[in-house]
Amino acid sequence: MKTIESILQKGVTEAAKALFDADIDAPSVQLQKTRKEFEGDFTVVVFPLVRIAKKSPEETGKTIGEYLQTHLPEVIGFNTVKGFLNLSIAASYWIDFIRYAASEADFGFSPRQSAGQMMVEYSSPNTNKPLHLGHLRNIFLGHSVANILEAAGHDVLRVQIINDRGIHICKSMLAWQRFGNGETPESAGLKGDKLVGKYYVAFDKAYKEEIKALVAGGKSEEAAAKEAPILLEAQEMLRKWEQRDPEVVDLWKNMNGWVYEGFDYTYHEMGVWFDKLYYESDTYLIGKEEVLRGVEKGVFEQREDGSVWVDLTNDGLDQKLLLRKDGTAVYMTQDIGTAILRFREHPELLGQIYTVGNEQEYHFKVLFMILEKLGFEKAKNNFHLSYGMVELPEGKMKSREGTVVDADDIMAEMAATAGSIAEEQGKLDGLSDAEKEALHKKIGYGALKYYLLKVQPKKTMMFNPKESIDFFGNTGPFIQFNYVRTRALLRNAAEKGFSAEVHDGVELSPEERELVKLLHDFPAVIQEAAASYDPSHIANYAYDLVKMYSSFYQAVPVLKEEDESKRSLRLTITEQTGNVVKRAMNLLGVEMPERM
Repeated sequence: MKTIESILQKGVTEAAKALFDADIDAPSVQLQKTRKEFEGDFTVVVFPLVRIAKKSPEETGKTIGEYLQTHLPEVIGFNTVKGFLNLSIAASYWIDFIRYAASEADFGFSPRQSAGQMMVEYSSPNTNKPLHLGHLRNIFLGHSVANILEAAGHDVLRVQIINDRGIHICKSMLAWQRFGNGETPESAGLKGDKLVGKYYVAFDKAYKEEIKALVAGGKSEEAAAKEAPILLEAQEMLRKWEQRDPEVVDLWKNMNGWVYEGFDYTYHEMGVWFDKLYYESDTYLIGKEEVLRGVEKGVFEQREDGSVWVDLTNDGLDQKLLLRKDGTAVYMTQDIGTAILRFREHPELLGQIYTVGNEQEYHFKVLFMILEKLGFEKAKNNFHLSYGMVELPEGKMKSREGTVVDADDIMAEMAATAGSIAEEQGKLDGLSDAEKEALHKKIGYGALKYYLLKVQPKKTMMFNPKESIDFFGNTGPFIQFNYVRTRALLRNAAEKGFSAEVHDGVELSPEERELVKLLHDFPAVIQEAAASYDPSHIANYAYDLVKMYSSFYQAVPVLKEEDESKRSLRLTITEQTGNVVKRAMNLLGVEMPERM
């Protein structure tokens, strides 16, 4: 079915040709929703057409309005306000639309793999600690963007780069050697990622104690921080790892294995997945090879001390180290290797989206520019999906000090809180314990995901667990509750033998009209969210939709409506509202319960 927007844009182009003998492109016609204080559904911005009409904005709008009303059956009225032409759309269009939407199993979604292949990287944790609240925003954001891109027609590859090398994991390894006494996840009764994170914190504690002792012995704070024995030992362990020392590599594999098992459990609970995993321990080697090739091509400079640099000063950036003088890699090295490997593995790939915090914005500007200099034109399509920090009411989190909010813990807390609220309301009668647990997770995890995704990614946000699970306001549970309301109403209708159908000629109440118009927006909202890589468009659309449905539900009778055609229409609107809300929330990774 053609959208009313495309119909109106085409109509304006035909009007321009017929009235002013001017050729204009349909996409150039500026169309927007009519503001609530004016009569109409859609508004054509007339100002750009004044030049070709050679009339005042008001006269131009009136002339075009008369043409559209005469030639388009969808336009039943118009008015002009200065340079704005407000158009009223016939009820028959909205009736045809809701009938069409009801017939489409995936209304709002574009055909799969119709828009090219994209890769979305998210999570990408270090293997020295468990996932925490900051990771949750990253993971939910990346996974949701992947869902949205698929809904917009893209073939999407979900990946992560696991940062399994570097000084951070050596710190955990060394602390385990010193203080662990052979402890394992099984013997400790801990998930593997939590056990390794415990020793990362233990390293930091020992490191600070050594600094304190050195300062007491006369060293400066700066010198003590560099000369603490435990740090020097960790640096030596890193050198041994890069030289593939068998004992160090075996310990590294063992402890990383513990972490991966822990991560897999958490990802399963979150309902997220990856099509492929990349490991920094592999890709940094590819990066080193590519950097040395860049030296041969004259793209990079090798200095007298053996270090390799790229000079981006002419591009408005600075000089960037790519290989240290001892030949060891930096983060940029492995990112170069990873990006190139992905482009080579997937020749059809249009671009890569990196879900990484906003503190790395400069890093990705440099990376994308380096890739272009190495001849990878597709790097222009790469995008850094930058997001702000998540803070708690009590302040910032610090991994080294063990003050982060553990992802597993907060998810368990959200599910438990949802369970407590549901039990208090006494709405779980007749459910088994397993069904209750599943419902608690849908509500608790849904509240968490929605709260983290309803805010634009670039914004720093405060996470308030209590506020996120409120059953009123802009929250996941409020949306889930209203979805459940649509399903309960449809079940009641079925029991009474009522059906959801759309009959021609039925009148639309103001509440029905506004709700159908909002349902009509769903495909455009998906495209907007996909183009901006911003799930908050979907989240806030879902909230607006259930708010409007709630107003509709209160304003017009559904099951008590005696006119069969009106009742059938309202049941159809109810059904499609529920369907769209579910699809929208699924794009955010939120499961919708059938009862609450």
